[in-house]
Amino acid sequence: MDGLSDDGQHGFSIIAFVGSVFSPYYALANKLGSAAADHYCAINVAIYTPSKKYWTMTERGRNAVTRTTDTFTVGPSQLHWEHDMLSIQIDERVPLLGQKVQGTIKVFPDQLFHHVVPLDDQAKHRWGPIAPSARVEVSLSKPDLKWHGHAYFDSNEGDEAISKPFSEWDWSRAHLKDGSTAVIYDVRQKNGLDRVITTKFNTNGTTEHFTAPERVPLKNTGWGIKRNLRSEQGAGVQLIKTLEDTPFYARSIIQSTLLNENVISMHETLNVKRLESGIVQWMLPWRMPRNPTQIY
Repeated sequence: MDGLSDDGQHGFSIIAFVGSVFSPYYALANKLGSAAADHYCAINVAIYTPSKKYWTMTERGRNAVTRTTDTFTVGPSQLHWEHDMLSIQIDERVPLLGQKVQGTIKVFPDQLFHHVVPLDDQAKHRWGPIAPSARVEVSLSKPDLKWHGHAYFDSNEGDEAISKPFSEWDWSRAHLKDGSTAVIYDVRQKNGLDRVITTKFNTNGTTEHFTAPERVPLKNTGWGIKRNLRSEQGAGVQLIKTLEDTPFYARSIIQSTLLNENVISMHETLNVKRLESGIVQWMLPWRMPRNPTQIY
């Protein structure tokens, strides 16, 4: 899930993991045998402000995890459906620095979707937007932030590690003038074949395929990751801000042209080869600490 404030000055990204795809602990456990996904859970929270970023991701074991039809709890944080609203209670700490991130984010979907498509040729990885368009209310006590804005909410699931079929992907979502949301998944597989998924999610609950624009190269990240965006006017693409710049992953805000509109897109790039590298696996525990026994 990601969101931007109406004034464009604030944002957030939240990923709730059951079997964290980025977890070095889960990766190691799977090398030693078949690891249980619910023993490697986390609620990753990133809060973006004009002057500072707050990033948390503490992984926890199954005795700190509760899942019901309406609720997903990991340690002190929780996602809970209340009728048609998703309430996210956050109580986390920034790794190493120890700063608290606490408060509530409420997500009000404009329309719920039951749309699932495979990301790889073997259909072992699937993606489906739950609420491609939503309103959001952010009310945090630490840091002290309160704002309203627009959000996007989806789901990914897989039957194997993402390192099996994928080499890299670029993903983007843009909010259009008619209230719909356009999403592009530009996937490169290890078998050398590309899969480009383009879908427009309309406010009445219908979906439309559209022709993918040309791939436009963007400026490499600070860690040297190549990233691309599909846009109808390559010369009109503008990288507004890089929100996340890691050795294997980047999240950015980009201005471009899509479906004959000037749009602002939330964009991400994942480089799987970098994620698999030994040095990155060694570095990850510093950013993703694990607390396997703590119960709240």
